[in-house]
Amino acid sequence: MEWSDSWRGAFRIELRAEAANLAWHGWSVLPGTYPAGPGWAGRDGVESAGPVPVHSDWQERVGTRSEQVATWWAGGSYSILLATGHGVDAIEVDADLGRRAAVALRATGIPVPIAATPSGRWMFLVRTGQPLRADWAADQDVHHYGTTEYVPLPPTPFQHGVVHWRVKPQICAWQLPESGIVQDALTEAVHAPLDYGRGLVVADRS
Repeated sequence: MEWSDSWRGAFRIELRAEAANLAWHGWSVLPGTYPAGPGWAGRDGVESAGPVPVHSDWQERVGTRSEQVATWWAGGSYSILLATGHGVDAIEVDADLGRRAAVALRATGIPVPIAATPSGRWMFLVRTGQPLRADWAADQDVHHYGTTEYVPLPPTPFQHGVVHWRVKPQICAWQLPESGIVQDALTEAVHAPLDYGRGLVVADRS
């Protein structure tokens, strides 16, 4: 992504404000590497791996107060990473299954925060404490992020786009559902007709 210096500066302010807001709501956010910045390629040297924590001791920084979190973004451009396993977990699926599961959740009237990456991965944010059931744990394309892991949150930039909300956490008043609710929706989505959820638009609901 090619950005002007002024746009990059404004975006850095937005990232800082969003990180502080997430921390204020009790979400364990951490600064991550930034496209074209130091460490972007990650520890394995693969650029497409996306952002990684800028602090090697990031697990010891989990739970930092929102005032301190804001200072992390004061001096530079950083992605926003959520340390999962500390009240918030994530279930990641591909975009097609994600859309279909979102339809199933909408039908139940249970809102769930959903973030999507530029690479087409959807992340359903759920309450910590309930692992994937055996059928989903065996699915190579479904991943549960829990303790010692992290996921990028909006508006984290990638090399070719930005992580964005499909359903914002404000929709559920920052109250997350149990993982089982999302897993039930995934199961329903798998057994639904092929056109289930086609044309669904849920981006940036507020």
